Amino acid sequence: MPVIQTFILQFANEISPQEIPFFRGAVIASLKEKDVWFHNHVIDGVVYRYPRIQYKRIHRKAAIVCINEGIGAINELFNCSNFNYKIGNRDVEMQMESARTFNNDIGFCKESRKYRLTNWLPLNSDNYNTYQAIEGLADRIKFLEEKLIGNLLAFFTETGFHAEERIVLGITAITAQRLTRYKEVRLMAFDIEFKANLTLPQYIGIGKSASIGYGTLTRITN
Repeated sequence: MPVIQTFILQFANEISPQEIPFFRGAVIASLKEKDVWFHNHVIDGVVYRYPRIQYKRIHRKAAIVCINEGIGAINELFNCSNFNYKIGNRDVEMQMESARTFNNDIGFCKESRKYRLTNWLPLNSDNYNTYQAIEGLADRIKFLEEKLIGNLLAFFTETGFHAEERIVLGITAITAQRLTRYKEVRLMAFDIEFKANLTLPQYIGIGKSASIGYGTLTRITN
């Protein structure tokens, strides 16, 4: 089974979901070289690819999740940053709580596994209207399941995994949905639980804006 490597840098400092973009900005501002993996911007504009460095809120605390190529880039943070950040309107002296590397199997499995996805953004402005026009709950869930499969296939492609089997998944619960503002556009964010015939890494981002904490995946264990 293929392996994806992740590095999770957990801080002791609590942040709110709204502060994650400010946390990202503070980290990038503290760097000298500003490796492209930290921000996905080049002279000509934005690099549209799956983010290898993701800024998150894990157990209410600030965290950075690095995936594959992003792990090598994180050394710049340790070499350059003094970890005194301005996050929104407050000055914060960041305290590292843990730093761990994980080798994660990724692929298909015989028995379905359960996952939770928080602040997932499956809908753009166009298919939001399509979703709203769907009357039945079962049909709405089926629509979201198709978007989730597409997000997972995009993640596989970006990380070099070839999906030779069919993804079989089912959304088992929509635990919350809320309107959120992303780049001055209002979008619907969902917290869902689902099961799938997949082995996936803990805390990766799935879907739109994965670099700033949207679509964070966690495993549900019995």
